[in-house]
Parts: sequence; structure tokens; C-alpha cells
Amino acid sequence: MSMIRRTTLILAGPLILILCIFLLPRSVFPEFSSRAAIGTVAFIAFWWVTAPVDYAITGFLPIVLNAILQMTDMSRVISNYASETIILLLGASILTVSWGLTGLDQRIAAMLLSLIGDSLRNQVIFWYLFAAILSAVLPNAVVAATITPIAAAMLNYVGEGDIAKSRKGSKLLLTVVYAAGVGGLATPLGGAMNLVTVDYLQQISGKEYLYTSWVAHFLPIMLIIVVSNILFLLGDVKKDDTLGGSRQYFLDNYRKMGKMTSEQRWSLGLFLAAAALSFTRQFYQGLLPGLKPAYVFLACAVLSFLVRGSDGKRLMVWKKVQTKLIWEMIYIFAGGLAAGTLMNESGAAQDIGDAIAGISMKGGFLMIFVIITFTLLLSDITSNTATAAVSLPIIISITQGAGLDPVPYIYIATIGVNLSYMLPTSIRAIPVGYGLEPRYMLKNGWKLTVITIVLMSCASWLLLKYWPYFSTL
Repeated sequence: MSMIRRTTLILAGPLILILCIFLLPRSVFPEFSSRAAIGTVAFIAFWWVTAPVDYAITGFLPIVLNAILQMTDMSRVISNYASETIILLLGASILTVSWGLTGLDQRIAAMLLSLIGDSLRNQVIFWYLFAAILSAVLPNAVVAATITPIAAAMLNYVGEGDIAKSRKGSKLLLTVVYAAGVGGLATPLGGAMNLVTVDYLQQISGKEYLYTSWVAHFLPIMLIIVVSNILFLLGDVKKDDTLGGSRQYFLDNYRKMGKMTSEQRWSLGLFLAAAALSFTRQFYQGLLPGLKPAYVFLACAVLSFLVRGSDGKRLMVWKKVQTKLIWEMIYIFAGGLAAGTLMNESGAAQDIGDAIAGISMKGGFLMIFVIITFTLLLSDITSNTATAAVSLPIIISITQGAGLDPVPYIYIATIGVNLSYMLPTSIRAIPVGYGLEPRYMLKNGWKLTVITIVLMSCASWLLLKYWPYFSTL
């Protein structure tokens, strides 16, 4: 990037912020803080996509700009940089550092390639289904944090480790993070945003909401989303696209590695223990209520520093580990969370919701289209849980005011709450930390966003009109 172009892009960021503050309509955004918050998000998104500075540096902008513009209490912004999810990412990142130190990453890569094969089409389908199934019963962040490094290790093994320059590598990491987000819609266990939905459904009905009912209601939606996402991801993949080599070649390499060393067994064991304890939390939640997945991963990461190799030396030493941690991923993720906090705490998200509530809608396709568009785009800017908390009360108010049953519209809103594709916020920051360019994410994400809004609007309208069960609890 030339100096002139870089300087232009750097100056364009603050200019976007200033324009938002002065040009956004005060009839919709009456408070300075809400206009400034929207400008801050636009500023951050522009720098992430155009990359005139490092992505991690852009991740610190919410702190800097809030200190200057005072959009909300700084403690709420700062807390995002040490949230539970950040602790989870740090713990998972430490555990995966040991893979490279022990050679476990190469062993895992060779095994996966020997099982799946090197066809890029098969790889896309496998990683999508694998991540989507896991995220149906695990928090999306846990799935993205555990699956992404495995996929990255495989890509590095076949020479596609420079993700920013690898079309195939970028495709696979994008596949993982898209699937990790989509799978969360399948069950209430997929994320806290779904529990917000369940809470509102229970408030409306006055009775317990069964999780089996959730699965039945969203099954047709899930089938449409999964098939359409996979077809989109395969759209530019040729039949002869491969990762190089053959299944037999990778199998031979795997066999040449011999038995796992004790260091590899410890490295794999601690990672699997963290994943298993996260997966089975419901069985020990009553005994250890504070041991959430984030702290499980951190505890296993701490244990990894106690392991000694066959030569008696410590496997993990902080001075070596800290140079291999993906700090960029952590700060990008935190910056996205902080930007979402500014949107919510400044009142900007509420202002947008109130503006939508002011639109005269009496049900039908238009209302469905607006609800899905609003929730999907908002969840791209802020967290899925925050989107649910902001949007659901507004949607309930709109539907009840129009004399409509709010239940099916809560389901429809939940679709948009769970889906987001464009910006490196929330879990989409994780593959960016491994080298995926936000520009590539936006290029694919806006197309899939448009496709999803149209498909989900049509599907929801048909379900509401022709499937009576969709309007029940």
C-alpha cells in the first residue's frame, strides 16, 4: 500500500465518524452519544476492511474514542477486554501453542486429510457440518475457538498457512466461522441469545418452554440455511480444486509419524478435557456453578505449564509461549464487543429499534422482512445476545400493538439474531486472528447476507401462512 493511499484511508476513518455525528438525523438519533456510537462503529468497520493500520490496533478504538467523546461509562467498554469470552480465547490459544511445540498439529492435520481427503468441496462440507453440529449444543465462541485452530493447523501442513494469500485457506476458515454461528440456531443451548428468546416465550405463555419444541420449530429453517450456506460457499469452488496430495499420501505420512509421544498425549488430552468439560457442563453445573467453559479452558491452559517432556524439561515456558499467542485475535474480538457495547449503552441500538417500531406494519411479508433485516444487521454490529435483548421487546410491542400473536414473530426475530456474516465482530474475529482478511469476509458476507434475508423472509412468510404449528409454543 502506497503512503498516499494509506494516509487517505487513515484520515477517512475519523471523517466518517464526524459525518455521522453531524449528518445523522436528530429526529431518529436525538442524543450526541448515539450518533457518535454509530460513527465509531462505521469508523472501526472502515479501518478493519481497508486495513491502513493493524487490525488489533483498530480493536482499541472504542476505548480511545469513548475517552474523547464520552459515549458511555468507560468501565463498561473496558470490561469487554477481559470478558469471559476473551478468557476462553486466551485459554484455547495457549493450549494450541503446545500443538506446534510437540508436533501434534502435523499429526492432527495428516489424520484429518487422510480421513476427509484433499478435495476442497469435501473439506468445505465436512468443516461446515462439523462446526454446525457442535455449535448446536455448545456456545458458538467455544466451537469457533476450538475448531478454527484445528483447521488452521491442517492448512499450514499442506502449505496453505498464509491465510491472507490463500483462497483455499480463507474459504475453509470462513466456512468454520459461518457454521459455528448458524448451528447455534438449532437448539436453545447454542448460545445465550437463544436463552433470551426462551425467557420471553415463557413470559408470554406463563409456562415452561420445552427445548424439543424449539428444535421442531426451527428444523425447516435450519435445513434451508445449511443447504443455502453450503451451496454459496461451494459456488466458486471447482470440482478439481484440492489441497494438494492424495488421501493415500497423507495416510502414509500419518503412519510414518509412529506412535504419539507423551508430550503429544498431554497436549491433546488437556485440549480434549477442556472441550469435554465445556460440552458436559450441565452434569456438574450444580456442584461447580462458577466453572464455566472460559475458566475450564484457562484451567487446562495453566495445567499445560506443569507438563514435562521425556527429557525432563518443561513443555511450556511463558517467554516462549507469549510470542506464539495470537494476540491480534483477542484484541479484534474485544474491540468488536466494545463497539457493540457502545451501540447498546449509548442508546443507538434502541433508537434504531424505535425508528423501526414507528413504521406502520400490520403483519405480512413486509413486517417479516423488516424484522429479519433489522436483527441480522444489528447482530453483525453488536453481539447476538445484545441484539436479542434490544430487539425482542420492540418486536413484541409492535406485534401486540397491531393485534398480532407475538410468538411466530419472536421465532422470526431469533433467526436474524443468530445469523451474521459481514464484519469481524463476535466469533468472526477468531479466523481474522489466524490470517483471514476482513475484506474477504465482507466481500462474501454481504452477498450471503442479502441471500439469507431474502430466503428467510420468504421461508418465514410461508411457514406463518401455511404451517399452523409455527405460530404455537
